[in-house]
Amino acid sequence: MKQKLLKILTLIIITNFFTSCDAVKRVAEDEHLLTKNTVLINDKKVSNETINNLLYQKPNRKILGIPLRLHIYNMARPNRDSIFEAWLDKNPKRRQRLINKFSKKQVDQLKQSSLGFNNWLKTTGEAPVIIDDERTKRSVKRLQDYHINNGWFDAETTYSIDKKENKRAAIEYQTNTGKAFILDTISSIVASPIIDSLYKSIKKNSLLKPKEQYKTENLVNERDRISNELRNSGIFHFNQDYVTFEIDTIGTNKKVNIDVQILNRAIRTPDSTRREPFKVYHIDDVNIITDYKYENRGKPFQDSIRYNGYKLYAYDKIKYRPKAITDAMFINPGTLFKDIDKTRTYRHLNGLRTFKYPNIEYIENPDNTLSDTIRLTPLKKFSLVFNADVSKNNIQTIGLSLNPSLLIRNIFRGAETLEVSAIGSIGASDDKNKNNLNDPFFDINEIGANLKLTIPRLFSPFYTENIIPKYMLPSTRISLSTTSQTNIGLDKQTFSGNFNYNWLPNSKKTNKLDVLNVQYVRNLNVENYFGVYQNSFNSLNQIAQDVSYIASDATLNLPNTDNPVNEANAFIDYVLGDTTPNEVSDLQLKTVNSINERKNRLTENNLILSSSFSFTKDERTNIFDQNFSIFRFKLESAGNLLANASKLLGVKKNSNNRFELLNVAFSQYIKTELDYIKHWDLGNKNVLAMRSFLGVAIPYGNSTSIPFSKSFFAGGPNDNRAWSAYNLGPGSSETTNEFNEANLKLALSIEQRFNMFGNLNGAIFIDAGNIWNVLDDVDDENATFSNFSSLKDIAIGSGIGLRYDFSFFVFRFDIGFKTYDPSYRDQNRWFNDYNFNNAVYNIGINYPF
Repeated sequence: MKQKLLKILTLIIITNFFTSCDAVKRVAEDEHLLTKNTVLINDKKVSNETINNLLYQKPNRKILGIPLRLHIYNMARPNRDSIFEAWLDKNPKRRQRLINKFSKKQVDQLKQSSLGFNNWLKTTGEAPVIIDDERTKRSVKRLQDYHINNGWFDAETTYSIDKKENKRAAIEYQTNTGKAFILDTISSIVASPIIDSLYKSIKKNSLLKPKEQYKTENLVNERDRISNELRNSGIFHFNQDYVTFEIDTIGTNKKVNIDVQILNRAIRTPDSTRREPFKVYHIDDVNIITDYKYENRGKPFQDSIRYNGYKLYAYDKIKYRPKAITDAMFINPGTLFKDIDKTRTYRHLNGLRTFKYPNIEYIENPDNTLSDTIRLTPLKKFSLVFNADVSKNNIQTIGLSLNPSLLIRNIFRGAETLEVSAIGSIGASDDKNKNNLNDPFFDINEIGANLKLTIPRLFSPFYTENIIPKYMLPSTRISLSTTSQTNIGLDKQTFSGNFNYNWLPNSKKTNKLDVLNVQYVRNLNVENYFGVYQNSFNSLNQIAQDVSYIASDATLNLPNTDNPVNEANAFIDYVLGDTTPNEVSDLQLKTVNSINERKNRLTENNLILSSSFSFTKDERTNIFDQNFSIFRFKLESAGNLLANASKLLGVKKNSNNRFELLNVAFSQYIKTELDYIKHWDLGNKNVLAMRSFLGVAIPYGNSTSIPFSKSFFAGGPNDNRAWSAYNLGPGSSETTNEFNEANLKLALSIEQRFNMFGNLNGAIFIDAGNIWNVLDDVDDENATFSNFSSLKDIAIGSGIGLRYDFSFFVFRFDIGFKTYDPSYRDQNRWFNDYNFNNAVYNIGINYPF
């Protein structure tokens, strides 16, 4: 109780400090601090981001109702430089005494250090926003222009300033829009006959539609649309300047008549300008220089090839198969000029990762044709990169890793890229036997290698151009990798191979098809299971003590044996024998059986042969866009090919009724994931972000459960931040497992992000979600999703966070509080552990979604 009173008192003191600060401390007597803007449109208050952004002056930003940055700014002294100089000269001998004792340079440094904090206060803070009549009038004009450009031609905007005696003031803007003007007749006047013919064919897609409200933006977009359509129809010299609009509103009763005017081509000479009808241009020939360098210009070519109408040249020997280069070309000899072909050629050539940004130049011929020259500058054939890392985590006191990578371009003369990388790491385990001097200090190691070949086309025996055109940048990736671990968990060896296709229908959509994905995981140190999953061992140990179990090699309880791991296995066999011991209760039997099933699943070797399809639609226009959505979908199927082959070949099943390949029971399941992210830009660096996720993996056929690597978990810095990773769920079960996972997951997060000052941003968030078992071999009803009533077990976390933007990455710190905890089952689940002692502190890089 005392602690709560202390917290409340501290909060009151802090609040009183900021509210008592004089916000108008730096406001002159004849000035007024802007405290509020009010916009009335047709006598109705409007406060949306579009309207607010039209105002030139806005009140100082507030955090929890307090203009914190203004108060920080006011703490700085306006003339700190002169104050310091006055202090030096206040005593006639002070300046000279300081110079004699130190030096003039050190006295100047003392002055700069005293100014440093003062300048920091000014730059970190925010100067008071003083009402400026001139800016207010400019805001009025902006408001009026906005409404005129959106069809309210009779709009009138005025303003009034309410000035207070305490040097504060508020501005009210009033706009009377009048009746909106509506589009009526839309006609066209086209000078060039060929343009008139083309315009008639594209007119049906016009953005100007009768009976719709007038908007200047639609005229601008229509002009761009007409220009793009014509430039993609062979009109080489056309641009937006040739499209104008004649607008008539006289005597039309609030209606707008528009004449779309498309002028003839303007040909300028030194003395005059003449106009001629536009003409259609075709591509005559395409010349490709495969090894262009600026210093080689003007030199004769040493090698040339003609291929499919293209002419390839090189100052040295041509080092590429012609098809590899021409497949990236959309500018084809003998075809109609299209501006989009140039854009697609740029995009495809950059996707090869073989050349620097290419240069494409059109030259006009006398016969209304174009010659195109494409200059390609190759990147270096080899690129070598080394990455090193030093780390510390819960299993090692220190870890060192090295990750070299070699990139080989154009390895097979078809613009293919081969990447060869390796990883090697060593570490000192946190729980090593410090008394054994023979044990090496670095007793943890991991080594691995990876090969990845990227082919800039679909590697297929079939013709796929009709299905996936080359403008979608199709590519094939083939990868092989292997890793081996020592003294890390169960010491896994992994082998994987992948063959996939990628293609991009447009700049916003991405498709990926994993034709074949093979993963083999072999556990080398199964005996260490209870050394890794110690919570499971502790549960067994408690039951062993409760039933007075006697270890086989001594008259000691389980925790005191010389080999607790072996005794744990012996105890499981004892409990799960043909006859259940009388002293073991049904609940204890269920617990031991659950631990044994989990142990068998996590220690078995995994063989996964799968295929999957992924689709992503990303609406972001650039990295600074804060108003976008991202949708991801993935469907994965595993084991069907092996299961059908096993049946056809008459392969016998093992004792667990499962088919095996290479003595490993392969996995069979179907898995899908749906992920949707939405950001709303609220202005002033204020963003509302939302993420929703649904994932489910159903085992069948040769499997009764999902491999650990394919299951879902909840909690962590990018999930429900009130729980640490793997610590939430499944369902409302009170599990003590180190790694909780299941095959169904629901998640929803909402986060409000706002700027505090400078590059420091804050966030308030709510995370909801959980994992459950469904249609697998788990029988615990608390961990199983049975029907919609299981949704009551969705965990809710809430919290606050700080983000510091370093431009190239964002450092993130979040505090999550357990708001609704389903593990309390039939008890009150709300706010039981809602305090800093039970909070989860998360550190991450970049935003969680």
